[in-house]
Amino acid sequence: MATADLEPPLVINNQNQLPPLQQHHQEEGEEEEEEEVEEEKDVDETCPPLPSSSPSSSSSFSTSSSLDTSLLRNLYIAQFLARWDARMWEFCVGLYMINLWPRSLVLAAVYGAVESASTALFGPTIGEWVQRLTYVQVLRLWLVAQNLSFMVAGGTVVALFLFPTLKSTNFTAFISLVALANASGVVGSLSTLAGTILIEREWVVVISEGHPPDVLTETNSTIRRIDLTCKLLAPVVSGFIISFVSLKASAITLSCWNIAAVGLEYLFFMSVYKGIPALGESNNKKRDSRLSPPRGDPHGAGFESKEWRAKVCEWFYSLNFISSWRVYLKQSTLLPGVALALLFFTVLIFGTLMTATLEWEGIPAYLIGIGRGVSAIIGISATSVYPIMQSRLSTLRTGLWSVWYQWACLVVCVGGIWVHSQKLSAYMLMAGVATSRLGLWMFDLSVVQQMQDRVAESDRCIVGGVQNSLQSALDLLGYVMGIIISGPKDFWKLSLISFAAVTMAALLYSIHTYRVRKHLIHFEKLIMLARRQKRSPGTASSTA
Repeated sequence: MATADLEPPLVINNQNQLPPLQQHHQEEGEEEEEEEVEEEKDVDETCPPLPSSSPSSSSSFSTSSSLDTSLLRNLYIAQFLARWDARMWEFCVGLYMINLWPRSLVLAAVYGAVESASTALFGPTIGEWVQRLTYVQVLRLWLVAQNLSFMVAGGTVVALFLFPTLKSTNFTAFISLVALANASGVVGSLSTLAGTILIEREWVVVISEGHPPDVLTETNSTIRRIDLTCKLLAPVVSGFIISFVSLKASAITLSCWNIAAVGLEYLFFMSVYKGIPALGESNNKKRDSRLSPPRGDPHGAGFESKEWRAKVCEWFYSLNFISSWRVYLKQSTLLPGVALALLFFTVLIFGTLMTATLEWEGIPAYLIGIGRGVSAIIGISATSVYPIMQSRLSTLRTGLWSVWYQWACLVVCVGGIWVHSQKLSAYMLMAGVATSRLGLWMFDLSVVQQMQDRVAESDRCIVGGVQNSLQSALDLLGYVMGIIISGPKDFWKLSLISFAAVTMAALLYSIHTYRVRKHLIHFEKLIMLARRQKRSPGTASSTA
């Protein structure tokens, strides 16, 4: 409509009288406009309708400025403190277990398997609880359970190091303390999961509502950057304490840190909750929905007339675990979620198996450490690159480019299998894994934002819990895969299996993208570009 108002009728009526070259350029311009309109439709299909904005650009600036930056800063500080707790324990627990039972990975492997299995089993239930409880209740339970659990775990480790002969003198007491440390650590990890669902799947979305779309993108990226920074720096600080003081000192530091941090975390989070009215309004909705009577009470009058098989089926479907999975499977983000979970079924990370293999192949420890650091830095850089790509390509297409970029980087790792030089093969493995982190974390941000945008408010926490459960289940399968194929010389088999999982993830996400956009690549645009470049020399000569 705007185009018709700008062009006088005289120009339209005399279109056939234009010179052939100008007429050709006009037709080509119209084709480009049609392609741009089609591209805009593709982008609109990937995102839900956004709140309408006024014609003036000043309104968008006022909306963005209404989000208090000091409250966001408090949110980031509290998130940093909470993630630091979890990342310290995540790094230290393996070293504690190895030193408690030297020359054996059994305790470390048992803890990793138990933690992954617990998250896989209880993840949907935790998501259901976060969805039902109010924000303040979840916040208190999360912070108290997480910090108290890590404090108890650290204190138990200190007791084990104070009595180093306990394993030989009183094996029952030794196993009991190890079990207590493991159980406390698992409870702390499950509490961390509840906090992750609350902040990343709920608060970030509620805070960003009514603001420009890039606010949600930037907030997601900052939250992920905080987590990855803690993942990089917490092991460095803990490693210095372990190297220059002792393991016992690191366990004491872990306990003291959790005692001191819990109060600060609660104060910062509550300042955000009280300072942003949208969080209070959303919290009231949750409270009202919890107090309202459930729909379709299975114990009503009609329940007695049903057959016993129907009763059993209804009871089975009403279980939190089953009902959560049913909600997850109905989502339009099912394929992206499964694709993201498949990336956890891998040994192509700087984890225990890959580190042990690199040492077996003769790579110095300091080079492995440098490779791990470079990998972490590249992962952190993904949180800065993602907002730029998302603003240019849309959330859906950014995920497509990211997962295939990760796949292309891991091709280098697979190619190193057939390299005769063992050292060169190891360096190719390190380079491929490190560079693939950019695609991995950009894909993670893309899938998370799609779930935030496209999952209903009443299902967000449930879907988040099931997603973490699925990821932990596949992570557990990775541990099992490492136990079955345990020899360092057979690491190439694990690499191929991991690469196959990444390939499957990329294909599933490509199928999802094709379903939404009805195509993957604009081949017609490539043809138009080729034709334009082919005609450009003739056009230039005729113009001259």
